[in-house]
Amino acid sequence: MTNNLGRALKLVRSFHDITQAQAAESLGISRSYLSELEAGHKTPSLDLLEGFSKQFEIPVSSLLIVSESFDNKSLAGRVKKSAADKALKFLEWIDAKRAA
Repeated sequence: MTNNLGRALKLVRSFHDITQAQAAESLGISRSYLSELEAGHKTPSLDLLEGFSKQFEIPVSSLLIVSESFDNKSLAGRVKKSAADKALKFLEWIDAKRAA
């Protein structure tokens, strides 16, 4: 679920009031690459996730949990997938309220 991971990266960056350009510079990547990551078009390397984790003081595991693949055939898998999506939607709602 690269898209969910991208959403999480964007929300963490936004929460810290850091622009894409600022985050990209501190991570040593281009702003356009960060944009692609946040949009879910690219998958970050573990090294990049670790850099992101250090910069924003968030465990890598907290970022990865929303991108975990869940078994859609089992009830537990569907519940976990739904919970991850709802958590991201809630955080996006908070982010939108902060920006308004």
